[in-house]
Amino acid sequence: MGFIYIARRAVIAVCIGLLVQPVMAQQTPAKVKFQTTLGDFVVEVYPDKSPKTVENFLQYVKDKFYDGTVFHRVIDGFMVQGGGFNTDMTQKATREPIVLEAKNGLKNDRGTIAMARTSNPNSATAQFFINVVDNNNLNAPSPDGNGYAVFGKVVQGMDIVDKIRVAPTANKGMFQNVPVTPILINSATLVK
Repeated sequence: MGFIYIARRAVIAVCIGLLVQPVMAQQTPAKVKFQTTLGDFVVEVYPDKSPKTVENFLQYVKDKFYDGTVFHRVIDGFMVQGGGFNTDMTQKATREPIVLEAKNGLKNDRGTIAMARTSNPNSATAQFFINVVDNNNLNAPSPDGNGYAVFGKVVQGMDIVDKIRVAPTANKGMFQNVPVTPILINSATLVK
């Protein structure tokens, strides 16, 4: 009787382990390496907190969408924004916008990565920004009531992001805060 009881408990434990293992594997943060003209940095993303945002971002990475784009808006004391424009400041065509996931418990703190959007809360597509200071006013609920969706953070190379944030900027046509010397994203790739 004792042996059967122990054997049943072992079988149950194995079954639970098999069920839990895929869930745990899905929750493992993915990492993306950005190779830029100023150096490399790595971001870690959190699908457990922002599933749609992370799925969207990683699809753009897999599609090599970010390769050849620039950091087109750089404001020291605020953030650096990229992922949507070529070096000549033409905007790349994107997929459909995603729903806002700003109420996920993640804050727009220094080093976090979030989705850029228009005044429409559900307008984020490919552009992202990295907070270079704590931007509490961007957290949900922000003054506009919505906030900006943080979905990861820089885990390596924040010194490179700091180089980007202090790059000299100027107006370029209708665009403001554009780096005088383009800061190119040579590639964005999943880290294995």
